[in-house]
Amino acid sequence: MLAVTAMWSMAGLVTRQLEHARSFELTFWRSLFTLVALVLILVAWQGRQFFLKMPWRSPYFWLSGVCWSVMFTAFMVALTLTAVANVLITLALGPLITALMARLTTGLPLPWRTWGAIGLAVAGIGWMFASQIQVDSPGFVLGVSVALCVPLAGAVQWTLVQRSHVRGLNLDLVPSVMLGAAISTVFTLPWAYPFQASASDIQWMALLGVFQLAIPCVLSVLCAQVLKAAEVSLLALLEVLFGIGLAWYGAGEVPSREVLLGGTIVIAALLMNELLSWRQRHV
Repeated sequence: MLAVTAMWSMAGLVTRQLEHARSFELTFWRSLFTLVALVLILVAWQGRQFFLKMPWRSPYFWLSGVCWSVMFTAFMVALTLTAVANVLITLALGPLITALMARLTTGLPLPWRTWGAIGLAVAGIGWMFASQIQVDSPGFVLGVSVALCVPLAGAVQWTLVQRSHVRGLNLDLVPSVMLGAAISTVFTLPWAYPFQASASDIQWMALLGVFQLAIPCVLSVLCAQVLKAAEVSLLALLEVLFGIGLAWYGAGEVPSREVLLGGTIVIAALLMNELLSWRQRHV
């Protein structure tokens, strides 16, 4: 899951290299290359008959695909409506929403150590961006509402994987990532016109489609079959920290003191949760 968040985090650095592609066009190309990469991955993994093996009749499969499509598109749409800080703070609600949803739908108790880690992590993210939040910015309400779709869809997604696993359904929800990419591609196509991406932009989008979405999203589904839904969402917060680090190293964007302190709090919360979990398993 650490590798997954590291791959997810490359989006910010790569978008700094783009020449013309923006917003919906960026999302379209990224989703399209994700779709192509996932088809190739699934064919190599499960054979050419993988379409016949997909759980077409399962509501888990379709709902999971819709969740992935929302996560693929809502983030970019939110960035066009409000400030980046507003979006990131909204995304930080993900672990809390996931923990509550998983508790209500699966009935599995969540350890207090994880609740504490969630609280600290949310506080750390809030501290990182509190000085930058712009409540009076144009489109604040609409932008935050759209951004809220990302942690909500993520919470549903991780809970679906955990719930299907707990109920012994043994569903392969990896193809649902491909379904989500297909829905996102179709949805953003009309909004992507007129195409303005250069050849270099398309190459960068191909890189994102394969290594920032396709591969890590497949791995995250596999991780969610082992980790609790809240733990997956909690570890996903590292995407923010890795993204800041890559932008610092690769684009010269030096983080502020608030960002460094908030990031330290998030890392401490994650380490506390994992160390206590490890200790509990080995006592």
